[in-house]
Amino acid sequence: MKISEITAFLEYAYDVLNAHYFNSELTKVVITVQSSRRSYGHYTTYDAWADKNRGYREINISAETLDRPIENVIATLIHEMTHHFCDQKNIKNVSRNGTYHNKSFKEQAELRGLLISYDSKIGYSITQPSPDLIQFIADMGWKDIDLSRKGEWDFSPSGGATGPDGGSATGKKKSSTRKYLCPECGCSVRATKEVHIACLDCNTV
Repeated sequence: MKISEITAFLEYAYDVLNAHYFNSELTKVVITVQSSRRSYGHYTTYDAWADKNRGYREINISAETLDRPIENVIATLIHEMTHHFCDQKNIKNVSRNGTYHNKSFKEQAELRGLLISYDSKIGYSITQPSPDLIQFIADMGWKDIDLSRKGEWDFSPSGGATGPDGGSATGKKKSSTRKYLCPECGCSVRATKEVHIACLDCNTV
């Protein structure tokens, strides 16, 4: 997969998610894939890009974390889209130079397919995809992105991680979803926690 294809997919996903979760109210942004070793993504509260006629905000998805499960990548995208929504609606959703996420952010994000939990340094920022979002992504047929930028992922909550999972101090990437594969027929499902399931197609536990 080429980086241009990844960017094109994220732009397409933005439009689909805008229609599905934001009633198509979000204005266009420039989506980038750049190195960002301390956060899963970011949103600029100013027009970082401009053409002759207007300016555009930027949403970046960390190049080092593209190969996470697609549900987590999309959750990061929705997280940043929620910042854009709050900015458009003049909803104060962050403080401490944009690193601390307040309850207004949590409320808006959880209306849009995300599960938000709390961290004392970054507030209501730790993001996971809800079961409904996971199902929506499966229905869309969106697949994992295999390409990512090499480099140690240097997560620090004080550095303002704005993506899902909250990361870890060691820089290891942690998935909030688990994939279960039937050994007989190959049918696969994902879940946000450990579950005990059986394949009813071939009666395999």
